[in-house]
Parts: sequence; C-alpha cells; structure tokens
Amino acid sequence: MTEALFRVLAGLRADRFFQVLLAGLFVLGWLSAAPVSTYPSLVDGSTLAALAGLLLLTKGLELSGVLHWLGHRLVAAMPSERAVALSLVMAAALLSTVLTNDVALFVVVPLTLGVCRVARLPATKLIVFEALAVNAGSALTPIGNPQNLFLWQLSRLSFAEFVWQQLPLVAVLLAALVVLTCAAFKGRAMHVSSGEALPLDGRLLALSLLLYLPFLMAADHGQAPWAAVTLLVLFALFRPRAVLELDWGLLLLFSLMFIDLRLLAQLPAVKAAMAGLDLQHPVHLYLASIAASQLISNVPAAIALAEYADDWRVIAYGVNVGGFGFMIGSLANLIALRMSGDPRAWRSFHAYAVPALLLATLVGAWLLGLAGP
Repeated sequence: MTEALFRVLAGLRADRFFQVLLAGLFVLGWLSAAPVSTYPSLVDGSTLAALAGLLLLTKGLELSGVLHWLGHRLVAAMPSERAVALSLVMAAALLSTVLTNDVALFVVVPLTLGVCRVARLPATKLIVFEALAVNAGSALTPIGNPQNLFLWQLSRLSFAEFVWQQLPLVAVLLAALVVLTCAAFKGRAMHVSSGEALPLDGRLLALSLLLYLPFLMAADHGQAPWAAVTLLVLFALFRPRAVLELDWGLLLLFSLMFIDLRLLAQLPAVKAAMAGLDLQHPVHLYLASIAASQLISNVPAAIALAEYADDWRVIAYGVNVGGFGFMIGSLANLIALRMSGDPRAWRSFHAYAVPALLLATLVGAWLLGLAGP
C-alpha cells in the first residue's frame, strides 16, 4: 500500500498537467465566490466512478497476460507495421461509435501496449493516432460520446437521422486519418520478439471479462458508483494487486479538472463573454464551440452553449471538431495520453492534433456551408 502511494505521488510530481490544474485551482478559487466546501460537489461522481471501474477492469486484463498473448497473434498475422497501425487505429474508430470514445480506448490502448511489447513499434505515436481516431469515430453516433448523447436528446431526431447528419464530417475525417496513418507508419515487415510469452492468469482474465458487460450496463443505467465499489471489493478480495496498481493519479487529475472547469464556467466575466458572442449567428456559434472545447473540454462546452443557442447541428460539429487540438479538448485525449505511460506523449499528440484541428475546422465549416462568401 505504501509503495503504491509513493508511486502515485511520484507520478503526480512529474505530471506537468496536474501541476497546471493544481495552480489553476488556487487562482480560480481566489477569483470565485464558491466556498471550498462546495468543491467536491463540482466533481461528476458518476463519470469518475465509471472511469475508476474501467481502469480496474483494464488493469485486470493487462495483469492476466491476455493482451501480451493477443499482441503476439496480431503481429504474426499482419504483414507490416503500417497494417498493424491501420488495424488498431480503425478498430479504435469503429469501437468508439458503439462503446463511446473512452471505452474504446480502454479496449484498444492496452492491446496496443501489448503489441508494442512483442514488436518494435512506436507505442506513443500509435496511441496518439488512436486518440485522434476515437475523436473522429465517436462523432458519428448519439452514443459515441457524452456531448452527442446530450445533443441527440436536444435535437429530438431519431438515431438514424442523427447519424445521417454527422456522417459527412466523420467520413471526411476518417478518410484523412487513413491517409495520415499510411504516411506516418512504415511498410516494413513485422517481427515478433523472441522473449518468453507471459503465462495467462485464467482466473483474473475470467473475472475481468465476466464483469465488463455488467459494469457497462450498470453505468449506462446511472449506477456507476455502486458498480465501481462492487468491482473494488471483488478485486481487493481476489486480486489485490490490480487495485494497488490502479492509476489513482488519473482519477485525481480528472477530479481537479472538473473543479477547475466548473469554477471557470461560474465566473461572471465568462458568463458575460458568452452572452456577448452573438451565438445565434452560425459562424460565431461554430467557432465558439471549437474555442470553448479547447478551454473547458467539449462535453461542458456543448452543455454551456446549448443555453445560448439552439442550432444543435452547428454545436455538434463544433464540439466534435473541438476534440482535436489541445489535449483538454476531449477527456478521451487525457485518458489516452495517461495510459500511454510516456510523460512526453503530449508533445507527440499536439504535433498531430493541432494540425488535425485546423483541417477539421475547415472541413466542418465547408460541410455546414459556413466557408462561402
């Protein structure tokens, strides 16, 4: 327990984003009239519980050795590094349309790390591309990400109608991603490392797999906190190592981010600025959706902008495009970069995500008819 605590603290000391959030908490706390005692209520408990449960289940799969085993099989079946990259990136995009962007990452990123353990592949770059993929793919369906779920309810469209409205944007973004992936990864042949295969922990694998679907169903019905507590108890009893190796630092990071962003949104100056943006104009609304996503993430941006404008399609295009760019644009970005285990992954991410934001902004404006004279 003490060793796990020291590991979390050491990770936080080296995490610059955590340090920025912590400094922001002091500044925003000073600017805001909200008492410190209300800060815990600013954290979205259901989201945090869902994240904790998914982290624990993923850790169980990782420790069981199955991801290492799958990595061997995938590398052996693929002719080149480019083929592996395309398979993983497209799998992330497709899964995000039905499992949400963060759940897709919890499936694909650990598998990616398993693949990279048995072959010489650039793990960080692969995970960056998977983050881009889930941002693009999840924009397609109402259940792909939280902001779409909110806007779908607002639009009162059928599931199919919502998908049809989003399809042009997603099709162009995924086509561009395929081209970029082919260019970024080499066509050299794959070779499985000669290292000894890890033994499979059948009981841990069964525990993790059997609990995955019930946990997702419980979270979908608003019972994520109780479901997460149940998982913690079961893993603590049968595989305590998974609980000790859980990324508790990521949970703290998300808690701080919720508090900071909601304190920022409550500031009178921010509210006044929003009211003065003339958001009934589609161009203003589109650009404000993208900019707000870069500042407060795309889920709270969608909720905030819906208070000032009712053009759900423009908001949907804007906040989904806004998932690219800076890592705070989407919570999925933060999850992917954290799971990579590379403290410098944010540099690689921004090298691709910022140009992707510029391209996606132009594509969205063109599809919405906002780019003309």
